[in-house]
Amino acid sequence: MEEKSKVLIIGATGRLGYHLAQFTLQFGHPTYILIRDSSLNDPNKAQKLNFLSTAGAIPLKGSLEDENSLMEAVKQVDVVICSIPSKQALDQKLLVKVIKESGCIKKFIPSEFGVDPDKIQIYNLVHRFYAGKTEIRRLIEAEGIPYTYICCNLFMGYLLPSLAQPGLKAPPRDKVTIFGDGNAKAVFVKDVDVAACTINAIDDPRTLNKTLYLRPQGNVYSINELVAMWENKIGRELENVHVPEEELLLKIKESSYPDNLEMIFIYSAFVKGDHTYFDIDECGVDGTELYPHLKFTTVSEHLDTLV
Repeated sequence: MEEKSKVLIIGATGRLGYHLAQFTLQFGHPTYILIRDSSLNDPNKAQKLNFLSTAGAIPLKGSLEDENSLMEAVKQVDVVICSIPSKQALDQKLLVKVIKESGCIKKFIPSEFGVDPDKIQIYNLVHRFYAGKTEIRRLIEAEGIPYTYICCNLFMGYLLPSLAQPGLKAPPRDKVTIFGDGNAKAVFVKDVDVAACTINAIDDPRTLNKTLYLRPQGNVYSINELVAMWENKIGRELENVHVPEEELLLKIKESSYPDNLEMIFIYSAFVKGDHTYFDIDECGVDGTELYPHLKFTTVSEHLDTLV
């Protein structure tokens, strides 16, 4: 049997990073996790680190700001996965430099795990949110670093629990706002399923220097379809309030960044169709086709937990 790649995970105490670390261990990869000193002072993070260490993960002290600790960590592994928050994407610059200089990394999976920043059609509305990701992509490619970009679009915990209703934390039970014509389809994937797919891709040559997209069949829905599904689950019809594209755009422009991010993401997914307007085969690989053995939690199953 081919030897499993040694993996370094940066951001292992985050929600996605914790799942990534669990799956690397479960799938038999020697697993290293980069730990900041401050993480040990956070009870929740310390608990996660203790669990991962007990399960076999090897903790390494360091941070994305410390070149020496990064180099020491990177030289011990074959694959680096970074799962820091999107707003911190540019914090990966030093990591890219270290990976290039080390010359030992056969795949780098940077902090992506969202909408493809190269496919977004609303870049002018939210330049600051995607600029860091695109800059890191271009830097990785310019340095000739082998990579895989993971694009899962939206995690199920975001927008789906409110049926894409700004300001709500739970699905509406009386009236619902339909943006645009309500037919553009968005994609929602549970974070634990994203992690499982990511670890499957580590040693898969089909994902080398490719963007891996996730569009599970049961996870792609328009607002119209989500509302119909929700109405069926609660046994009642909701009053529909229609907001045209122009009105939503005006609301976005009248609000300041980042307070308008929720509306921007709704506009991107459910009006412009940024998750689904392009064919995967033309620009990357489909994770659901590569790994048919993986079972993805469906949108319907997630909504069942909210009834």
